[in-house]
Amino acid sequence: MAGDASPGDGAPPAPPAQTTAAQNGSSHGHAASHGVGKAGFWALTIGAIGVVFGDIGTSPLYALREAIAHAQSGVGGELAVIGVVSLAFWALMVVVTFKYVLFLMRADNKGEGGTLALMALATHAIGRRSAWIFILGVCGAALFYGDGIITPAISVLSAIEGVKDAPGVGTRLDAFIVPIAAAILIGLFLVQSRGTASLSKWFGPLTAIWFLSLGALGLYHIFDDLSVLRALSPHYGVLLLLNDGFLGFIILGSVFLAVTGAEALYADMGHFGKAPIRAGWLCFVLPCLTLNYLGQGALILDNPAAAGNPFWSMVPEFAYWPMLALATIATVIASQAVITGAFSVTQQAVQLGLLPRIDIRFTSETQAGQIFVPAVNTFLMIGVLVLLFVFQSSHNLTAAYGVAVTGVMLINTLMSYSVITKKWKWPLWATLGALIPFGFIDSVFLTSNLLKIPDGAWLPLVLGAFLVLIMWTWTRGSQILSAKSKKDSLPLTDLIEMLRARPPHRSPGTAIFLTSDPDVAPVALMHNLKHNKVLHEKNVILTVRTTDRPRVHESERVLIEPINDDFKKITLSYGFMESPVVPRALSQCRKQGVKFDIMSTSFFLGRRSVVPSASQGMPLWQDKLYIFLMRNAANPTDFFHIPPGRVVELGTQVSV
Repeated sequence: MAGDASPGDGAPPAPPAQTTAAQNGSSHGHAASHGVGKAGFWALTIGAIGVVFGDIGTSPLYALREAIAHAQSGVGGELAVIGVVSLAFWALMVVVTFKYVLFLMRADNKGEGGTLALMALATHAIGRRSAWIFILGVCGAALFYGDGIITPAISVLSAIEGVKDAPGVGTRLDAFIVPIAAAILIGLFLVQSRGTASLSKWFGPLTAIWFLSLGALGLYHIFDDLSVLRALSPHYGVLLLLNDGFLGFIILGSVFLAVTGAEALYADMGHFGKAPIRAGWLCFVLPCLTLNYLGQGALILDNPAAAGNPFWSMVPEFAYWPMLALATIATVIASQAVITGAFSVTQQAVQLGLLPRIDIRFTSETQAGQIFVPAVNTFLMIGVLVLLFVFQSSHNLTAAYGVAVTGVMLINTLMSYSVITKKWKWPLWATLGALIPFGFIDSVFLTSNLLKIPDGAWLPLVLGAFLVLIMWTWTRGSQILSAKSKKDSLPLTDLIEMLRARPPHRSPGTAIFLTSDPDVAPVALMHNLKHNKVLHEKNVILTVRTTDRPRVHESERVLIEPINDDFKKITLSYGFMESPVVPRALSQCRKQGVKFDIMSTSFFLGRRSVVPSASQGMPLWQDKLYIFLMRNAANPTDFFHIPPGRVVELGTQVSV
């Protein structure tokens, strides 16, 4: 999908800019596409372990505890333990290894992954806009924010709760668990504005130590009862589900906690590349997680009382406090990955025209992906703190966790259909043979998580529905506004003919008119002629367009189309993971023979004052929501990084 970045007048996404560059199946992602050697490959792998696997790496803190608690209220006994461990292991194999690592990571958009990248790729694959792909993409992006609020709360809280079982502490610190978790998370959100480039170099090594500790604890306790190795057979997981009947369905909702974070493998593909992520998962993360879950199962078989909190029961007394500190660090890193992921999704959504312009700041001069979005940061921090103080414990939070993630997973499976059939050219039987099993498993997990709606799963769904409403209102309102403006406007060619017949007074210098439709005379140009009765010596009709690729090469950034001696059209193309910097792009015009002196150039922006109309367009309440979003959108001068002293705004009133 391609969209216009709505320069100047809050216009809607433009029609898809059809390109041929969004290829799938490249062997490396963006960060790894330049031929890294062995040292670079392993550095990327360590980096991926810190960022990509942080969320799934904190699941052992609570996943097995919740699933076994449900299982023991049913069939109970040995089968409850071995069956749950078996289900957790095969969930990791099927959902993470087979679906994401080996299958879905092939569906990359120039090395980039994630729901919105897949939406753009699917739209490109079918060659036109598709309503159902658009709806799926919007729902997937909205649900991502629900996950982004719950993950930091449950991860950090589950680590801090380890003090309950700390030697010599008892219940003295119980009242301080939530305040301590809140303080850690507030600190994490407050440092976002400074960037995390200096800290992120430690994420990989520290998370690697965490995974090694998980594996070592699991390996040590496997010998408590070696019969737990039977859990590697799917037979016991299936047997548990059959014996427990409907309760088995509920158990699946808790087992799914073991694979939350799997979406990060796909979403962060562009930062590290496919090969490092696959190597990190298959050679390091999966073995460590498997050993830990087996160790927890063996411990419970040997000592059933450990089922109350199996992870912390594994930790020997001499290593308890270091492990608690390491768990806290690991959960903070996992939370950081989710927060920066929310920033990236917001940037993509703005560029694709799903959200109004939002203040996006760069926190690194060398790394384009290091961004900070103040509004999203504040929104996440408030949401996380509300969750902490409402739910109070990780056990209560597990009821709200999972439904957003399973929803995103099912959406990815559905959207991949167009990519597989149209781009990969798979026959229908092969496509269905791959997607039906994945879709069935996603649907089962989603349905089992929906059973938790009364206990808290309603929260991410309500949040997701609210964000879908925001995105739908912005997109629909922008389309109505664009159509109305186009109806009331004059074609640029007609205006040029009129100016040739009746030449206006000429003013020295260059005028750049930002518009979302280069074939129509911009509002600012019409008002300049109408009220000031002047035309500059040189006039540029400038359009900033977002392509269906994550990034656009500098050589393809600028397209110049001369119209006559007075007018030129310039189109600046950006990827949906880039932020537009108009002056920098215009400096590249020199290579094509067009020179700009920024200090003698004026940028004209059309500012529309929108008023609601009950007789047309959307319902009145939705008109008012759209107007509210427009008024609170980031100033186009700031969004496009235009020097404020060179900007002239001319307004008009439009009803929607």
